[in-house]
Amino acid sequence: VQLVESGGGLVQPGGSLRLSCAADGFTFSGYTMSWVRQTPGKGLECVAGISPDGRPTYYADSVKGRFTISRDNHNYTLSLQMNSLTSEDTALYYCATASSGLLSRLLVDKRIHHHDFGYWGQGTQVTVSS
Repeated sequence: VQLVESGGGLVQPGGSLRLSCAADGFTFSGYTMSWVRQTPGKGLECVAGISPDGRPTYYADSVKGRFTISRDNHNYTLSLQMNSLTSEDTALYYCATASSGLLSRLLVDKRIHHHDFGYWGQGTQVTVSS
């Protein structure tokens, strides 16, 4: 199993980045997928999730209206379009498979647990700074 993220980097406030995750070694179309970010001060946050067939999707309040998650089941890829970036978005971003019930649970309980996720990528760093 492999999840390989790419697309991170340094961007100025207000700028955009597009993260990609290439999946291999499992049936990608059968999994809920997510983007999880980690910062030293805030810990882990699931910023976006997408069900196996693309609907429904989930966004954390902190990114709603600015980030868009999408997937291409044919090409085994997951993407995260990030617009209007701020310094608060600086983090290490992970692509991860998620439990099937996570997206609906996050609507009422934002806390995430290790067992909510299965396969993880190595992460890609996003730094928003002028």
